[in-house]
Amino acid sequence: MRWLPSRSAVVLCALALLTLSSIAAFLLLGAQGSWSFVLAFRGKRLFALMLVATAIAVSTVLFQTVTNNRILTPSIMGFDALYILVQTGVVFFLGVSALAVTDPTTRYLGEVVIMAGFAWFLFRWLFLGEERSLHLLVLVGIVFGILFRSISNFLQRILDPNAFQVLQDALFASFHSVDTTLLGISAFLLLAVAVVLWRISHTFDVLALGRAQAISLGVDYPRTVMTILMAVAILVAVSTALVGPITFFGLLVASLARTFLGDSQHRHVLPAAVLLGIIALVGGQAVLERVFSFDTALSIIVEFLGGLVFIVLIVRGAAR
Repeated sequence: MRWLPSRSAVVLCALALLTLSSIAAFLLLGAQGSWSFVLAFRGKRLFALMLVATAIAVSTVLFQTVTNNRILTPSIMGFDALYILVQTGVVFFLGVSALAVTDPTTRYLGEVVIMAGFAWFLFRWLFLGEERSLHLLVLVGIVFGILFRSISNFLQRILDPNAFQVLQDALFASFHSVDTTLLGISAFLLLAVAVVLWRISHTFDVLALGRAQAISLGVDYPRTVMTILMAVAILVAVSTALVGPITFFGLLVASLARTFLGDSQHRHVLPAAVLLGIIALVGGQAVLERVFSFDTALSIIVEFLGGLVFIVLIVRGAAR
C-alpha cells in the first residue's frame, strides 16, 4: 500500500505554508524606499507578533490541559484584571506622567514580576497538598479577577477625565505599537519557559487524561501541574505586558487547532495553535495595514471572533 500522510501532517504543512505566506505579505506588501530599513523595521514588529502568538497559544493549550476544560483560558485566573489594576493604580497614585517617564524595561519587568508573583502565591496557597483542588484554584482565580476589576473600575471612576483617556489607551491591546526594545527580554523569558516545558512535554498527553489516570501512570501530578501553571503565568504575563490584555485570542487558536487536526495530541496541537496564532496576528495585521489602512484594530476583530467561538463551545456543551 502506498504511504499516505496523516491528517495532522497535512494540516501542519498547510498551516506552515500559510504562515510563510503571511510573513512574506507582512514584510513585502507596500514596501517602499530602502529595503534594509523596511525589512529591519518590519522584522522587529514581526518578531514581536510571533512572540505574542506563541506565548498566548502555548499558555492556553496547556491551561486547558491541566484544567481538563476546553473553554477556559488563563485570563480567567485574573491575570488581565491584575494588569489593568496595576496600570490604573500607577495612574491614580503617581499620575499620568508616571507612564511616560518610567523606563519601559523597568515597567515591563515590574508588570511581569507582579503577575507571576500573584500566580505563584495563588498556586502555592491553593494547590499545595492533596486536599487542595484545581477547580478551587480556578474558582478563587475568578473571584480575584472580579475583585481586581471592581477596584479598577472604582479608581477609574474618580480619575480626572484626561487621565482616564490616557489610561484607556494604555489598557487597550495594540499589535501595532509594540515596544520593540522589549523584544530581547521577552524572547529570553519565552525561551526559558520553552526549555522547562520541553523537559516535561512527555506528560502533557497523560495529564489530559485526568488527575487519577496521570497519577496511576506515574506522573508527579502536583509538581508537574504547578510547573505548567507557573509557565502559563509567565507566558501570559509576557504577552500581556508586551501588547495588553487579550481574553479570547488563545481560545480561538486552540479551538481551531483541535478542530482542524481532529486529535488532541500535544505534539500536533501545540505547533498548530502557534502557527494559527501567527497567521491570525501577522496575516491579520498585514491585511489591516495594506488593505484597510488601519480603519479598525486587529484586537477588536480577534476578540470578536474568539467570543463567538466561546459562545459556540458553550452551546455545544464543550465544557467538561
